[in-house]
Amino acid sequence: MKKYEIAALNKQELIDRLKELENRLADINFFKVIEQPQNPMVFRNSRRDIARMKNRLHQLTAAESGQV
Repeated sequence: MKKYEIAALNKQELIDRLKELENRLADINFFKVIEQPQNPMVFRNSRRDIARMKNRLHQLTAAESGQV
């Protein structure tokens, strides 16, 4: 996902997508043991998307509490 796509999501959508991506990454890591993936960049991209979403979620919660 791109930054602007993540910025367009609200807090609940971010939480849902984050759980979905973390589960997907766990599945990818599990299947990596069985056979090599066709696209090895999927690991890096998934981890980066998770980090972007966690960062945006942190920004939203900080803005709600008035820290920013």
